[in-house]
Amino acid sequence: MNDSSVDTDRDDEHRARTTRQARLSPIWIVPIVALLIGAWLVYDNYASRGPVITLTMDSADGIEAGKTLIKTRNVEVGQVESVSLSADQSNVVIKARMKTQATSMLVEDSSFWVVKPRIGREGISGLNTVLSGAYLQLEPGQSHEEARTFEVRDQPPVAPPGAEGLRINLVSQVGNALSVGDPITFQGFTVGRVEQADFDVETRQMHHRIFIESPYHRLITSNTRFWSSSGIDLRLDSQGVRVQVESIEALLGGGVTFGVPEDLPRGETVEPDTTFKLFADEESARQGTFDRYLEYVLLIEDTIRGLSKGAPVEFRGVRIGTVTSVPWNFTAPQPDNRDRLAIPVLIRIEPQRLGIDDQDLDLDEWRERFDRLFDLGLRASLKNGSLLTGALFVDLTFDDQRAGEYEPETFAERTVFPTASSGLAQIQSQVTALLDKLNALEVAPILTGLEDNLTTSQAMLEEVRKLTASMQGLLDDPGTRELPGNLNATLQELQTTLEGVSADSPAYRELTDTLDQVERLMRDLQPAARKISEDPRALLFDSIDAEDPTPRAPDTRSQP
Repeated sequence: MNDSSVDTDRDDEHRARTTRQARLSPIWIVPIVALLIGAWLVYDNYASRGPVITLTMDSADGIEAGKTLIKTRNVEVGQVESVSLSADQSNVVIKARMKTQATSMLVEDSSFWVVKPRIGREGISGLNTVLSGAYLQLEPGQSHEEARTFEVRDQPPVAPPGAEGLRINLVSQVGNALSVGDPITFQGFTVGRVEQADFDVETRQMHHRIFIESPYHRLITSNTRFWSSSGIDLRLDSQGVRVQVESIEALLGGGVTFGVPEDLPRGETVEPDTTFKLFADEESARQGTFDRYLEYVLLIEDTIRGLSKGAPVEFRGVRIGTVTSVPWNFTAPQPDNRDRLAIPVLIRIEPQRLGIDDQDLDLDEWRERFDRLFDLGLRASLKNGSLLTGALFVDLTFDDQRAGEYEPETFAERTVFPTASSGLAQIQSQVTALLDKLNALEVAPILTGLEDNLTTSQAMLEEVRKLTASMQGLLDDPGTRELPGNLNATLQELQTTLEGVSADSPAYRELTDTLDQVERLMRDLQPAARKISEDPRALLFDSIDAEDPTPRAPDTRSQP
């Protein structure tokens, strides 16, 4: 190959390189820079995105993918990306993208709920969502454990997780209609709210979780009793009529109230998550204080109409127990020594009502004591406690005629409390006994004696009739008729005679003068009478000191 061909190849190569360099124009710098900026923005957006969380709720009412926001303290911290049904179609699954600043808020005890227009006891809330639409509210928790799955509540929480106070549990039977947000009151003042309300199918009980705000949580002690407040409590029982009115809020929606019964000390403070029993009313809560008792069965052969559960058991007016069930275990076999069908009634004897401390209470000793009292004649009977309501109660009294007649017996593995007939049954038995005595009487002799008495009475009436006729004849006699005129004349003469001895008459003056003379004569005779009283001889002798006279013969010379 010659040199000219070599030079030609080099020139072509140089020309091609120069042509390629001429194609890289400076204008391409702008798109390249824009591409780099876009890539950086994409990376920055991806790097600045927060985590994706999963929310579950019963209904997606008001929730829209790409529109519904997640806020906390009215600041946007996330947005809903998708809304779908769960695999079993039992609830709604929501995927939401959170911002990076919200990562620290996603812990185990964080709460989510839907903010939308609501009408509740506190008024109307969520009106700002009428135009903007509903949104999800996030309440950060206090836990240090991260979480990415949460359950959306229907109602906002009563108190934030970090709020000061006390959370406890209440267990009650079905019928205490409490819902989330119901008030917890103490003497009419709201001190807390119901946070949760769940029903246990196995135990058929309602479980409530309540929150008591600080500083009112110090009111909760070991002796505190909780009961439902329905607003108005109207009760008709053996003690009469009682009406109790709670606060307006409880009147509208109910709630729970609590307190320490008067018979118990204040008690000690309790720990969080302590479980209490929720009673139906205040009376039930007070009765629930007496948790140590003796159970007996009353076998009532009379009617129990008017006797209800909760009726008092009294001894001489002092309540010592409660009726537990009316009737109780009615299908159990009756004792063999009873001829009539008896209705079983279960009662409790509660010694704590007498002020006995729980630590000093010995139930075995009390049982033995009642066994001795049964032998002394202690009996139970039904008495009418209120004429207005007709309610009955159990009254315990001693029947001296039953002393020493007690025979122990049981009914459905419970000791039978000996009974006596009630007042009405006693009257009925007395009437029956009276009729039996009347039937046993011999009527024929009684009727014979009664006939004799009637005959004698007729004869007596005949005598009385004759006497009446005689008196009528005497009254019809003309002389008898003249008696009033003669009596009047006699009275007139007597009046005339009395007028003659009046103070102004001469006879009265003469009588007065005569009496004056007699009085002067008596005064003149008083010295002589006194002297004669002192010396009777003064009637015969002139002087006591004079010598006695010498007797002598009569003077004959003086005789003719």
